[in-house]
Amino acid sequence: MKILKSIFLLIIFWLSTHWVAAQVKWSKDGNAYYTIQKNEIVAFQLPANSKSIFLSLQQLTPQGTNQPLSLSDFYFSSDNQKILLFTNTQRVWRINSRGNYWIYDLQSRSLKQLGKSLTSASLMFAKFSPDGTKVAYVSEYNIYVEDLSNGDIKKLTKDGNRKLINGTFDWAYEEEFFCRDGFRWSPDSKSLAFWQIDATDIDDFLMINNTDSIYSSVIPVEYPKVGQTPSACRLGVIDINTAKTTWLNIEGNPRQNYLVRLEWLANGRELMVQQINRKQNESKIYICQAETGISRVIYVDKDEAWIDFGLPDDSNYVYQVDFKHQFHFLPSSKDFIWASEKGGWRQLYRISPDGKKETLITKGNYDVIGIKYIDEKNNYIYFLASPTNATQTYLYRTRLDGKGNLEMVTPANQTGTHNYDISLNGLWAVHSFSSVSVTPSYEIVNLTTQKPIDEANSVDSKIKSSNKAQNRVEFFKITTAEGVEMDGWMVKPSSFDPKKKYPVVFYVYSEPAAQTVTDSYGTGYNYLYQGDMTADGYVYISLDGRGTPAPKGRAWRKAIYRKIGIVNIKDQALAAKEILKWEFIDPARVAVWGWSGGGSATLNLLFQYPEIYKTGIAIAAVANQLTYDNIYQERYMGLPQENLQDFIQGSPITYAKNLTGNLLYIHGTHDDNVHYQNAEMLINELIKHNKQFQLMSYPNRSHSLGEGEGTFEHLSTLYTNFLKANCPAGGK
Repeated sequence: MKILKSIFLLIIFWLSTHWVAAQVKWSKDGNAYYTIQKNEIVAFQLPANSKSIFLSLQQLTPQGTNQPLSLSDFYFSSDNQKILLFTNTQRVWRINSRGNYWIYDLQSRSLKQLGKSLTSASLMFAKFSPDGTKVAYVSEYNIYVEDLSNGDIKKLTKDGNRKLINGTFDWAYEEEFFCRDGFRWSPDSKSLAFWQIDATDIDDFLMINNTDSIYSSVIPVEYPKVGQTPSACRLGVIDINTAKTTWLNIEGNPRQNYLVRLEWLANGRELMVQQINRKQNESKIYICQAETGISRVIYVDKDEAWIDFGLPDDSNYVYQVDFKHQFHFLPSSKDFIWASEKGGWRQLYRISPDGKKETLITKGNYDVIGIKYIDEKNNYIYFLASPTNATQTYLYRTRLDGKGNLEMVTPANQTGTHNYDISLNGLWAVHSFSSVSVTPSYEIVNLTTQKPIDEANSVDSKIKSSNKAQNRVEFFKITTAEGVEMDGWMVKPSSFDPKKKYPVVFYVYSEPAAQTVTDSYGTGYNYLYQGDMTADGYVYISLDGRGTPAPKGRAWRKAIYRKIGIVNIKDQALAAKEILKWEFIDPARVAVWGWSGGGSATLNLLFQYPEIYKTGIAIAAVANQLTYDNIYQERYMGLPQENLQDFIQGSPITYAKNLTGNLLYIHGTHDDNVHYQNAEMLINELIKHNKQFQLMSYPNRSHSLGEGEGTFEHLSTLYTNFLKANCPAGGK
């Protein structure tokens, strides 16, 4: 039900602040970085930022061929003598996490493919052993280890299949916990800790392909609907020599709990594990013995609503192949960092190894957005936050011992959205920046001084050269009749006349997965509209209400608990009522649109508040909350076995009989995320009440509607024509 990566605003936000950092590999000493340019690996030495080719096209060309490998990613061995190359990638659900892996040996200058005897492009999450002598990977639901000295491949698990998954995850774990890479090398390179998901009892949701053959074919997806028992999950430690597995003895029913994080401790004998209960309102941290599987709870965190899984590492890394929820350890003290909202804000705590002592690090009424770097030597932790403006993001730091004050690291004059990828020595950082008036830019900075190494091409120079007069996005705050203050942005017509009345188009999302009101490049741009909305004479607005993941404290974010489709919808409607009081807004021409969770909000607004919203375009919407997956829906809504009425009251289908305006409903029939059954259920309900509407089904398209020749142009044309016909443009 989330806005996904293909939607323009999130793509732009990602590109504007994260694409560079995502591709950089820092050297061990922190004074160099590597990246892919023109399909070669290049190295940059700091502080000169001098460039050299580290791995050339010639070196990337396999013997007997004349075409170099097409690189998607690369990884160094611990001794920096070998490079793991990821190529020929294939999509698994959201991202390309499956493909071929090659090894380039810098000493012998040789290139060798891994897993040659296995199915082509079937390898996932390959990684070096710490001693650099082996590589482990997943292929077709089983874990393998390959000896780099002789090429021997050993199959460590043998029971894997579509329903019993070793070393990676099922659809729901990947989609909702962003769990993909499901195994970890031990520090001594002798064993692997791994997840095993048992989806045997999960019913398949069947999608139908009616177009690629004269006979239809069925595509099954193991998909646990809300209220259905989750997949069972367990953690094992497998000896790579004997292939013997020791299962960790984690308390609780494996079908009523989730295991979301797993890391080896530095001693190599123990592992740390995070378990979240099915309702996701209790988190337990375990220390587990690798040899015996004996486990003990050392720390418990609870919330009356839900607990956000993992630490707030940069949430935009969810679309990276190698994303994993890390524990943040302090090597010298063996303490670890934990995030909790128990104090009313997302704050960081320092927890002792036995869990008995905790120290609040980030004191104050502000949220930590993402941890970026821990400097234990100098007693600092660096993190993203924005204490005074929820639409922006900056780098801050404070002392690890909890005795320091909050210090802003980002220069105060650079207002907007920032991210940092910090070198291993803490001296340098790739600093990414954008705002509504500044296109995505990046620079290499000295983290201590924040001075860029290249002043002429710095973020500051980009800000100074930007034409702010061309920016038409206006940020504003509005307070509803219930006293809820909301952030919003607005783009007025280019030939705005305050004496005229204009149609307004609201862009909505409004659920816990995303903000729409951010000071980042692309905000205010409607990528589906053909032409120029401002030139045509529309007012374009978006609002973030309660429940969105803005850094406004726990109460703001969790006001939506068990009330998706109620609280967020009321906030949007009451804010719209205030906006309709503005002299230049035409209350007879009010449109709303959204995708995924925003599509659900569009339906609810159109059905629940027909006196406000006259036209709606809903794409890939959840019409019935009981059709969505259990991890997401139960996290925010509880269990339907206990509070079924909340699900009914929040579902658009409940209010479909109230439709009086103009509705365009769009959905892909191959949507494995929000199933097309939502469309058919809603269609039936609208037919039942003789409600006329327009429907566009895109055959075999997924949640992103990104497949098929001509799809985007068709969608954009459909969207634009419907909006113009039912919410005419221009001032009157």
